[in-house]
Amino acid sequence: MWLPVMLGLGIAIWFVSPDPRAWRTAILAATGLGLGAAAIDGRTRLARAVATGALAVAIGVALAWWHAERATAPVLAHPAVVRFAGVVEQAEPLTARGLVRLTIRPDAGLGLPTRIRVNVDAANVRDTIAPSDRVRLSARLLPPPEAAVPGAYDYARVAWFAGIGATGRAFGPLSVSRRGSEGGAALRDRLTRHITAQLEGSAGGIAAALATGDEGAISQADAEAMRRAGLAHLLSVSGLHITAAVGATMIVVLRLLALWPWLALRIRLPLVAAMAGAAAAIGYTWLTGNQIPTIRSCVAALMVLAAMAMGRQAITLRLVAGGAVVVLIGWPDALVGPSFQLSFAAIVSIVAFHEHPRIASLFAAKEVTRVRRVARELLSLLVTGLLVEAALMPIAIYHFHRAGIYGAFANIVAIPLTTFVIMPLEALALLMDAAGLGAPFWWLTGKGMALLLWIARSVAALPGSAMALATVPASAFALCVGGGLWLALWQSSVRWLGAVPLVAGCLWMAFTPAPDILITGDGRHLAVRTRDGLAVLRDRSGDYVRNMLRETGGGQNDPMLVSDRPEAQCTRDACAIALVRGGRHWRLLATRSAYPLPWEMLRQACARADIVVSDRRLPARCRPRWLRLDLGLLRRTGGVSIALASRRVVTVRTPEDAHPWVTPPHATPTEAIRYRDVSANPWTRRTHAASFARNPGSLGRGS
Repeated sequence: MWLPVMLGLGIAIWFVSPDPRAWRTAILAATGLGLGAAAIDGRTRLARAVATGALAVAIGVALAWWHAERATAPVLAHPAVVRFAGVVEQAEPLTARGLVRLTIRPDAGLGLPTRIRVNVDAANVRDTIAPSDRVRLSARLLPPPEAAVPGAYDYARVAWFAGIGATGRAFGPLSVSRRGSEGGAALRDRLTRHITAQLEGSAGGIAAALATGDEGAISQADAEAMRRAGLAHLLSVSGLHITAAVGATMIVVLRLLALWPWLALRIRLPLVAAMAGAAAAIGYTWLTGNQIPTIRSCVAALMVLAAMAMGRQAITLRLVAGGAVVVLIGWPDALVGPSFQLSFAAIVSIVAFHEHPRIASLFAAKEVTRVRRVARELLSLLVTGLLVEAALMPIAIYHFHRAGIYGAFANIVAIPLTTFVIMPLEALALLMDAAGLGAPFWWLTGKGMALLLWIARSVAALPGSAMALATVPASAFALCVGGGLWLALWQSSVRWLGAVPLVAGCLWMAFTPAPDILITGDGRHLAVRTRDGLAVLRDRSGDYVRNMLRETGGGQNDPMLVSDRPEAQCTRDACAIALVRGGRHWRLLATRSAYPLPWEMLRQACARADIVVSDRRLPARCRPRWLRLDLGLLRRTGGVSIALASRRVVTVRTPEDAHPWVTPPHATPTEAIRYRDVSANPWTRRTHAASFARNPGSLGRGS
């Protein structure tokens, strides 16, 4: 059972180590340890365990390295506006946002990356777009963005393993020059459109997500309510949905075949039903787009069915370990994503908990009254839900900076409602639509969806429904994961030693102070922690930037504006902010427009400031008392977070980081219009600088 843990440890070492020298050192050290243990005393169990574990670590490092190198593809060098043609690989309607997200393989010879992801306004899409269609469009493209600030989502890493070299937004109409062949994706799109036509709004979006995995029709407000209520796992096709599909298929096949006595007496019907369940799992995975979480769940379901066919115990930790090994070998990059961690943490905690002899005895089937049996099942569901919420909370806080509090109670109703009411009704509705008789079943499905949404909205509206924390250290998260695995996998009393790192990691996460200043990698956006919450620098920061800064800064409410704060003095071009941290006064100066400032005034303001932040290169004579974070430095460090009391500065990138998505091969479009800075116009430079200079007094005063 420790084999996937050691394999995962090797993969994690590759992701956290900076360069090939460190990766080679890790491989050689682990291999030497394994061979040494085997050579010294390979006959004892301890020596075999050390040898096997060390070699698994070496294989994990090499596997992640090889997988990253195999994914090598050119990445767009600079922002550009291009017009190009290509073949659609994936089309995702985002109905709630009025967009269609396309993954396109552009024609060769244009100097573009091999795969591009763009969002297209639905109004500009005249016809339905399906995979294999050939399209022509104009788009504003950017390189895949790295994490904007420490702890934010690193899309550059995800895009690297997906082979996506540019992302952006299309403008103008999109034309389809050739229709592709019909396939699974086209069937999935038609099914999604059919479902959303039967049920309006988020109800139709959730119904489509259950059937095809397409979440695009769910409104952002309802998606956020599902997350806050701890019900977001219902939207992603994974273990729950695969289990329901396999279980329903097996029950139907078994009952129908049992009606034929001759067949039932001569053939093992459970084996036939298991084969039908396996076919259902594979078909459901294909229909929902072969997403990695669905593939993981399908692999686990097939292993369970194989165990049943061989007469073995179906659900064990060894089975879970086998599934984890398969996934890590096929997709080693999945280890560092939240989907893998959440799904395996949930199943490991459930199986380990119910394998404990006392728990197994407490919830075992007994001859008792119906009332006591129902009470026992409800207690089992509640206790298991609380355990899963506790197991998933460190992962949710590390990746999403928030975790639901009441999820266990919401899931007591939501999981049975989804599994035994909504999904069967939706399947019946789709089946009866073939005869034109699906309307009553769609009506019932809509009522079930309305109840599910009411649960999500009600729980999300409760006080303290979600706990928010700022970015936490990776070391604290590693302690939580290591302690949890130790508790779950050991069978003897030594397992309780895992509580020490688990508790230590959770306390470390809980008491990690939130950063005082967050600065994005382009220097344009900045958030400052004030006594009333976070405040952002630019008045016109978009919703994405504001939400990202709020989440990574551990804020509960929407950020305020720095210009509205009494501790800040702002002009149209810059703000001077006074902060008190660690018993001393700090002065922060930040530019917030594209226009240059009067030279002498800027030099004096820099001398009075402790920290200067700018989205342009500042002259050498701008010398603050502590830090100067201008565009030249931020291009090397990426986003920055600063804790003033401890003078702790954390950056997105480090100089020695040589992971392939940090220094990728570049693609330069052969025909493109580069972005131009508006400040390149000398007239606007002079005019705006003159208006700034007319402000009376120093840089810190003015309107």
